[in-house]
Amino acid sequence: MSDHLDDREARPTTADIADAANARVREIDERGRRLDREVDLHAKETRADDYESLRLLPDDTVDELRPRWADIQASFVDQPRRAVEQADALVADAIRRLAEAFADARADLERDWDRGGDVSTEDLRVAFRRYRTFFDRLLEI
Repeated sequence: MSDHLDDREARPTTADIADAANARVREIDERGRRLDREVDLHAKETRADDYESLRLLPDDTVDELRPRWADIQASFVDQPRRAVEQADALVADAIRRLAEAFADARADLERDWDRGGDVSTEDLRVAFRRYRTFFDRLLEI
């Protein structure tokens, strides 16, 4: 019979479970506040003069793609099926160019590393920020 009492004493009480749950909620809440502070710092870090380095596509590519989209959109009224087909092709082209831009940037870094070159922390910071911006934008879609 004493073994049975020892088992009950080893089990957590409702108060123990509630205390553990409240501690976990406080931990999660603090982690959330920390993440909020990090996001605020990220937003402050991205100044207007840094915007160009964070663009996903070069200006000349954007300048080429925007008018193509405008033409496709304008043609929708008269030829909706063809406009959708062209929109699909344009989006595929934009995604291909984006993938190429990231592959080129990665290849440049890898070339420097392969030659034994020392990639500066600033170059890595800019590359990392581009990846972070791209990832954040993907998650917003």
